[in-house]
Amino acid sequence: MEEVKNFLKECGAYFLATVEGDQPRVRPFGTIEIFEGKLYIQTSKTKDCSKQIQQNGKVEICGMNSEGTKWVRVAGTLVRDDRREPKAHMLDHYPELRSMYSVEDPNTEVLYFKDATATFYAFGAAPRVVKF
Repeated sequence: MEEVKNFLKECGAYFLATVEGDQPRVRPFGTIEIFEGKLYIQTSKTKDCSKQIQQNGKVEICGMNSEGTKWVRVAGTLVRDDRREPKAHMLDHYPELRSMYSVEDPNTEVLYFKDATATFYAFGAAPRVVKF
């Protein structure tokens, strides 16, 4: 899990895919942290992606390194965590978000991966799978 987090942080941005009905939806994300042994992302409950995740928690994220030679895909189910502690942890690691989000704001949403499978790819190498 630590390797997944570090790889995605090095990417700078990764892409989160959700579904809306039968239509895939993809958008860039940048927050990724481990808290209490779970991999978390952060968003806003008012955004369409949050609404889509609440309808169908199965998502996939994908990030590629800056050289374009390695990438990771993470598939799993996102679960909302409304506790104060994971929100604070995320905002401590991404202080630039404090201008838009706060721990006390009910709109601030953190979600963790459940039953996740990360697959690392590199040109010329066999894929490597990590489950958490």
